[in-house]
Amino acid sequence: MTGTQEKKRVFIKTYGCQMNVYDSDRMADALASDGYEATDRVDNADLILLNTCHIREKAAEKVYSELGRLRVMKEEAARNGRQLTVGVTGCVAQAEGAEIARRAPVVDLVVGPQSYQHLPQLLRDVAGGKRAVETEFALAEKFERLPAATKERTRARGVTAFLTIQEGCDKFCTFCVVPYTRGAEVSRPVDRIVDEATRLADAGVREVTLLGQNVNAWHGVGTDGREWGLGQLLYRLAEIPGLDRLRYTTSHPRDMDDALIEAHRDLPALMPYLHLPVQAGSDRILAAMNRKHKAEDYLRLVDRIRATRSDIALSSDFIVGFPGETDEDFEATMRLVETVGYAAAYSFKYSPRPGTPAANHAGHVDDRRMSERLSRLQALILDQQTQFNRSRVGTVMDVLFEKAGRMPGQLMGRSPYLQAVLVDADTSRIGTIGRVVIDSLGSNSLFGTLVEPDVRPAATQSTVEVIT
Repeated sequence: MTGTQEKKRVFIKTYGCQMNVYDSDRMADALASDGYEATDRVDNADLILLNTCHIREKAAEKVYSELGRLRVMKEEAARNGRQLTVGVTGCVAQAEGAEIARRAPVVDLVVGPQSYQHLPQLLRDVAGGKRAVETEFALAEKFERLPAATKERTRARGVTAFLTIQEGCDKFCTFCVVPYTRGAEVSRPVDRIVDEATRLADAGVREVTLLGQNVNAWHGVGTDGREWGLGQLLYRLAEIPGLDRLRYTTSHPRDMDDALIEAHRDLPALMPYLHLPVQAGSDRILAAMNRKHKAEDYLRLVDRIRATRSDIALSSDFIVGFPGETDEDFEATMRLVETVGYAAAYSFKYSPRPGTPAANHAGHVDDRRMSERLSRLQALILDQQTQFNRSRVGTVMDVLFEKAGRMPGQLMGRSPYLQAVLVDADTSRIGTIGRVVIDSLGSNSLFGTLVEPDVRPAATQSTVEVIT
């Protein structure tokens, strides 16, 4: 491309999970090498991609509604002599590829999550007059062939980053579409993960969150040729200079082994905040969900984790109103939440997903009852979250400053527990970790004051210090 040619612009709208955020960035990287630059304005884009999620209720309907609006935009562009290309990517694309092509003529290409490495060629096919549908499962090829982001693009994305290390799931929970849209579990090898994490650190990223549909089931080939687990991988990543913080999500209770729990004890870089979904507190419902653990198993695991690292905080996922859930089953969930005490949690009403076993289960709970139960559960979780946040007031925490706050002279950072912390400080501190005393609690964030002028690497600091 010569300097006189105007670059093409791509607008990517991302729905759903952190893995989709990571995938959107990788698609942008792949398209950058093909002459596209990212834009945050949909009205001046030459290519619009909807990176979809199939987890939430009515996901496909929302996509079709958005495509209706894009049809109008595409027709307007054509009247003005401009070509606008529209694509659907992600899990809805994987689940409904042919149906999307049939129902939405506005769509030029449909690409599943394992085929993003083919985007440049697929767009050339579209330019040649073809409609492209690509939903093959080729995960290893995806990561091998997707280009790395430049240092400049990585820096522009901020001081924290996601890094996918595992995709797919073999658990087959009866409510979940992931095994059908992302395929079987596949783990990336250690050297590829370390290379990517090192490039991120070299570009100024200070915190990396490892991603996977079932991330603690990761079992990649290590540098010694043997199979490693996630705990061993975390020890290796903690050696990368400049990489001060490590996190991972989402986990399954059955895959929390001793090595991973011990990594929380041994690694200062591994943040003391663990997302560990349980989904329900009733053994009968857990069995119907095919979760492969009982409530007591989960509670024993929580006790083991907390005995190993006393300052760890937990978050979780809950589904309310799973088919067949009785009032007694729901009360078992409430008792589990009361027993554990969460720093945060995500909770949802059950909604059936086509093709999943639970969609055909008997005993679907009516919406009114689900809403009542969800309201009670969320009130309890909010109370626990507020208590946890309030317990931080008066403590000193390490805060990674990420960006300017909304007010002049204010920075927003994250505590080790992922809480937003607002501090009056200069923007030169973005990308550094500072000691902050937490002064007060807002509705969605903590407010604090820097307590020392120097900034030290996270590995030399304690996570939380109580002021006496």
